[in-house]
Amino acid sequence: QVQLVESGGGLVQAGGSLRLSCAASGLPFSNYGMGWFRQAPGKEREFVARISSSGGTSYYADSVKGRFTISRDNAETTVYLQMNSLKPEETAVYYCAGRAWSSVVWRYWGQGTQVIVSS
Repeated sequence: QVQLVESGGGLVQAGGSLRLSCAASGLPFSNYGMGWFRQAPGKEREFVARISSSGGTSYYADSVKGRFTISRDNAETTVYLQMNSLKPEETAVYYCAGRAWSSVVWRYWGQGTQVIVSS
């Protein structure tokens, strides 16, 4: 069974930092692009960042450019999201997702981890 398990969420003050982790199993991780999404209460899920299967290409939502960094360790089958200078409006459940290198569909999703940014 494919599993994506997020961790690292929690409570942080505005301006602080968190690093989220997503541990993957049951899929050929090195052949999958990985991404991070978030969903605030009452809002639609939005794209945050993605990284190619090799780790050679990354892309970020405009709202997080310069503050967030996505990375991956294929040997450990884990993807990370380093979040700096966090803002209260970024309080949300953060989700990890995966897609095959040739696909445009995010097929696999984790259960999410809660991030609360206090003002």
